[in-house]
Amino acid sequence: MTKDLLQSKLAHVPDRPGVYLFRNAAGEPLYIGKAAVLSDRVRSYFQKGTDHSAKTSLMVGQVADLETMVTRSELEALILESNLVKRHRPRFNVVLRDDKQYPYLRLPVKDNFPRLSIVRRVQKDGALYYGPYTPAGALRETLKVIKRAFPLATCTIDIDGHAERACIEFEIKRCMAPCTGQQSKADYHAIVKQVRNFLEGKDRELVEDLRSRMEAHAGREEFEEAARLRDRLFKIERTLEKQRITQVVSADQDVIGIARQGTAVDLQLLFVRGGLLIGRKDFFWPESADAADEELVRSAIEQFYNKDGQPPRELLVPVEIPDAELIARWLTEKRGETVRLIAPERGVKHQLVLLAEENAAAAAAEHLRDEELDRQAGAELKRLLHLEAPPLRIEGFDISNTMGNQSVASMVVWEQGRMKKSDYRRFKIVTVTGANDFASMREVVSRRYGTVEDLALPDLVLIDGGLGQLAAAMEGLKQAGKPHLPILGLAKARGDKDERVFLAGRKNPILLKPQSPATHLLQRIRDEAHRFAITFHRKLRGKTLVSSRLDQIIGVGSITRTKLLKHFQSVEDITRASDDALRQAGLDERTLRELRRSLAS
Repeated sequence: MTKDLLQSKLAHVPDRPGVYLFRNAAGEPLYIGKAAVLSDRVRSYFQKGTDHSAKTSLMVGQVADLETMVTRSELEALILESNLVKRHRPRFNVVLRDDKQYPYLRLPVKDNFPRLSIVRRVQKDGALYYGPYTPAGALRETLKVIKRAFPLATCTIDIDGHAERACIEFEIKRCMAPCTGQQSKADYHAIVKQVRNFLEGKDRELVEDLRSRMEAHAGREEFEEAARLRDRLFKIERTLEKQRITQVVSADQDVIGIARQGTAVDLQLLFVRGGLLIGRKDFFWPESADAADEELVRSAIEQFYNKDGQPPRELLVPVEIPDAELIARWLTEKRGETVRLIAPERGVKHQLVLLAEENAAAAAAEHLRDEELDRQAGAELKRLLHLEAPPLRIEGFDISNTMGNQSVASMVVWEQGRMKKSDYRRFKIVTVTGANDFASMREVVSRRYGTVEDLALPDLVLIDGGLGQLAAAMEGLKQAGKPHLPILGLAKARGDKDERVFLAGRKNPILLKPQSPATHLLQRIRDEAHRFAITFHRKLRGKTLVSSRLDQIIGVGSITRTKLLKHFQSVEDITRASDDALRQAGLDERTLRELRRSLAS
């Protein structure tokens, strides 16, 4: 587009709320923004004498085209801007590298017998949602505490009180068997209330309820039940002591902190629910010296809460941000009740922001250390392999099988300092019979570089194995027409702890120094390939075991078996399923009776 055409577009920008998008000469998005009045905001970029930052001046110099989209309100513009930034990821916007959904605990309190489940989407379905829990270890730890302390059902069957017998969870006192009628609905909902109090940080209510119940049972000389409640109370009090970080009663907050180190910026988002720190999320930008704190915080809020996550009642931020009132309105609409955006300057809330900033400073230092180690690893690999440049993308392969059965392969990707899970690939081995890892490696490498065209080529291929696996992989590269790709094998000698690198055309391996950055990087990629392969293999093996047992049941043919496998992951799941659930999976009455008889025997 010529400058005259761009000036013509600038002259006709509408005087309405909306979103603007700048593109370069190649048509690629450079920057996406919103405005209450598009004409004023867009033209301000091109006015002579305007004092722009270095980043903005660089961006404006590359603008070759302009696109605007009018909205009915500034709030709609905010939402549209967030969606477009997420989709296009423009170069000059502050973009969160992380783009996954976060786990929540869902408690359907309107059910007759509510059970906790893990979900990644918050819906307006009458259920209660708790979270987000990140990293996932925070969720696992919370579930572990709940399972130990509260005898809530964890099965998936329809609970109607008419089951013939209880499962093992009843025997170990982690469920009171409402399925068999041994626990009433009222007693079960008393447990649900205790779980809610625990998750919502209502310590006093929870402890008082348990203590009064314990004393009531003791007064009736029901000492076994009183002792069980005493043990539960002890576990809960210890857990609350460890997790409590603030004395604000039932506080439901997300807390943002920022730290800078050179040109790098780290932003920490702490999740506080009921005064308990349940998790945190870390965002790191290695080159963001030109981005103001206000811009980083605003962008992080818009992009993070644009997902299906549930905003908190309070969002504590380290600086006053532009459009704070507008963002609070958007979060309020998303949550369904008032959300407050606060930049505290003193008190407990300010201390929480300082805590988030301390976490951000520690994380920034750790990221920079990791980047330096990766840079050293790349330089070392360049020297060892005589590469033209340090590798920026490494793809690692591994094979997994059991006595030659269910052979699978994995490919994982390391790119510019992080594992790129969106580029991971899994392969079923289709041309090899039996336990032949060499032939399997040749097949998967040939398929990856001969047929998988949607991925960039790596700077280095890493094979888990020695000379045999390396030779097979090199044959696969030849078959794929990519013999030029740098490749190595990584393996330990039997009974030795030291890693060895096997190179093409070299009989003797190179012994790696145990503490070198290159050793740690290659080990990390190799171990991730192994984990990914094992996970895929176990999944296929589990389905095969289910299939083999189902094949022995009269009336279960290939079609019915496929339907069951779509609904259930294991024989245990099928055994626990209700008759209605099995009918929904496609079983007729005759097959249902035969399945029950066979699985019970």
